[in-house]
Amino acid sequence: MEPFILSIDAGTTGITVVILNKQASILKKYYSEFRQYYPQSGWVEHDAEEIWTVTHNLIQSAFKDYPPSNCAAIGITNQRETTLIWERKTGKPIHNAIVWQCRRTQEICTNLKQADHENLFREKTGLVIDSYFSGTKIKWLLDHVNGARRNAEIGKLAFGTIDSWLLWKLTGGSIHATDFTNASRTMIFNIDTKKWDEELLQILTIPTTLLPDIKYSSSEFGKTDKQLFGKAIPITGIAGDQQAALYGQGCFENGTSKCTYGTGCFLLTNTGDKRVNSTSGLLTTMACNAEGKPIYALEGSVFIGGAVIQWLRDELQILSHASESEKMALAVEDSNGVIIVPAFTGLGAPYWDMNARGIITGISRGVNRNHIVRAALEGIAFQVYDLLDSISKDLDSNISVLQVDGGAVANNFLMQFQADILQINIDRPRNIESTALGAGMLAGLGAGFWKNPAELKSVRKTDQIFIPTMSDDKRTELLSNWKLAVRKVQYT
Repeated sequence: MEPFILSIDAGTTGITVVILNKQASILKKYYSEFRQYYPQSGWVEHDAEEIWTVTHNLIQSAFKDYPPSNCAAIGITNQRETTLIWERKTGKPIHNAIVWQCRRTQEICTNLKQADHENLFREKTGLVIDSYFSGTKIKWLLDHVNGARRNAEIGKLAFGTIDSWLLWKLTGGSIHATDFTNASRTMIFNIDTKKWDEELLQILTIPTTLLPDIKYSSSEFGKTDKQLFGKAIPITGIAGDQQAALYGQGCFENGTSKCTYGTGCFLLTNTGDKRVNSTSGLLTTMACNAEGKPIYALEGSVFIGGAVIQWLRDELQILSHASESEKMALAVEDSNGVIIVPAFTGLGAPYWDMNARGIITGISRGVNRNHIVRAALEGIAFQVYDLLDSISKDLDSNISVLQVDGGAVANNFLMQFQADILQINIDRPRNIESTALGAGMLAGLGAGFWKNPAELKSVRKTDQIFIPTMSDDKRTELLSNWKLAVRKVQYT
């Protein structure tokens, strides 16, 4: 059997493990969900031990089919911003992981804004003050878990996003590290100096003893504990999920863009060595160049993307499987005036309204469940329109094509509607697992599995290009109705 790369994609609702060959083709995929916890309205948690158990079991399953002796390297990509603190000695988490969607730190964010810190945080981190990011979650844990602050100050605890947690577990607790892309999402990392920022740490009262080392996304992070798989396997690639997807889509050049449609929707545009400060409600963040070293990107984040279809399935039980949504949407000519703004955990870019909550508007007696499903899918596309509109303003240029990935892009109705609303071509690849692919490519590059990035340029193959067909009048009407609905959910 030929050598291969194993890539771990630790998402928000489940873990995916894929096996990549020398052609960067996915030979096999392994997937399992884990439980979501909602202790209070707007709060979301994960059991980090369960995340590790699920990940370990999937890797073991993969190694039954593909022997670990042939594994050249492991790559990790992860849901970003989700925050965990654990004991260095025992490896035991002090609390459930606080998920990126969680809004429990709203009051901390409000206090930071009232203390006039907003410009300082934006200037240093490229981010807005929002409970989305890790910094205020770390503060909350230190303030609310008994003994946490004291133990953190004397070096007994470790903070990490999920990549750091999996790296710690895979290496038997010997490596506490992260990469630049994940660090840039914490709200305590300076994207100019590319270091943890002492002033921001002091404002949030976070001791430096908690923090992981920061490495290039494609580099030697460590090796797996030999007792786990019978072989010490190099871990040579780590990137946050959206930056991994940007890399997996081959967006190495300035101005190239991708949007991932997962639990949320995340649109990134590569801006190279130039930091672009958004005036349109977007974030400036770090991504990877072709060699896996840090560059800048503009990012727009939609908190609820594919999750709105999960909500229709699990909570409202309007459909049995997410895959039914395309057929149901196409069963009606339009949404019959219904607009869904899925602001379940507030509005992300470009609005940044933590207090907003979801709305279904325009309901009339003739509305049926097909209209509701269609409106939910259209709501995903409208949110992505807002992101692309902001990026075009910040770059003072129009993006001519959008590369897409993530589970929801298999929905042809959604992709066609997205092309119509954006009035640009949507390029869907044959392999929509761009996130896992990107992490695997970074790992393979770091391990010498591929000699240089040029070998990876031809990896991406187009499955279908969706071309806009909607009339300008219809598009203008729909966007006007969307903007009216968004104003209804905004808190201020």
